[in-house]
Amino acid sequence: MSMTWLDNPVKTISQAMRATAQAHQMQLTKPPGSLGRLEELAIRLAAMQDMNKPLADNIHIAIFAADHGIADENVSAFPQAVTTEMVRNFARGGAAISVLAKQLDAVLEVVDLGTVHEPELLPGVIPLRIAAGTASFIKQAAMTEEQLEQALQAGLDSVMRAKQNQAHIYIGGEMGIANTTTAAAVAAALLNKQGADLVGPGTGVDTKGVKHKADIVDRALALHKADMQSPLDILRCVGGFEIVALCGAYIAAAQQGMAVLVDGFISSVAALAAVKIQPEVNEWFFYSHQSAEPGHQHVLQALEAQPLLNLNMRLGEGSGAAVAVSLLRQACACHNEMSTFAEAGVSTGE
Repeated sequence: MSMTWLDNPVKTISQAMRATAQAHQMQLTKPPGSLGRLEELAIRLAAMQDMNKPLADNIHIAIFAADHGIADENVSAFPQAVTTEMVRNFARGGAAISVLAKQLDAVLEVVDLGTVHEPELLPGVIPLRIAAGTASFIKQAAMTEEQLEQALQAGLDSVMRAKQNQAHIYIGGEMGIANTTTAAAVAAALLNKQGADLVGPGTGVDTKGVKHKADIVDRALALHKADMQSPLDILRCVGGFEIVALCGAYIAAAQQGMAVLVDGFISSVAALAAVKIQPEVNEWFFYSHQSAEPGHQHVLQALEAQPLLNLNMRLGEGSGAAVAVSLLRQACACHNEMSTFAEAGVSTGE
């Protein structure tokens, strides 16, 4: 196994099709620009897919689940057993993302990268256990180089399954108790900020708990400072298996020419890491929503991202991205099905 694939070029977006889509929008029976960002979404998707009629019908959702050694430091309102319990809930169709995926008629796969408590074999759950969670990153690096490679590969493999299923849109989600602390540590290291800039309540910790999380992040950044010379070093030292897998998936999707809907705070941190590794991948990302997690704003600013929604969501699981799919579908429908002025016999006002 190797990480050399991370350096493979990102697929080029068709500028010719972008121009064609823009020209088509100008001919539709509406004042130019009157559908606002829906027009932009359709044009971008047409250019990505190099298709006159862009599509957002086939959705592939992958939820990466893993536990975190940092949970031992009481940074979450929930015990680690919840990660495994939620994997079961995903498989049984009881989680928010399960319901949303069903509504979208989307493919939903759950990838167990390393929960502390190993679940039984479950339908729709792919067991790719790297370890029973990461190590506690205030004591040592979260993972080994080999584990980093395995997690990145899990993301690549997920995208290849999506490609095999002819997916139009890829959504990555995550589940892992304590992963807002991990995401805050990764983001703080990537952005050269303090823990207090990025941490938030996560699963519902109080003000004292948020300060504790910030202190943990700062201690980790100090411990690993000398070893964190690259984005991959940062992921290895303070990352989580699911965040690394998301990062790998995002890079792979851009290499394969597949549009990505990025979810909330944790997924955006993975996207930030992907962009730091390969800047061109950002052209393939739609940012679905502004999370209620305070640190998300810093991450979005660094990515120059304009999220589509702001619904005060902070669940994770890919749920915000799933909700945003309807916007892409409506954008495609208007672009593909509206009449032109000529077809409708409507005067252009010229």
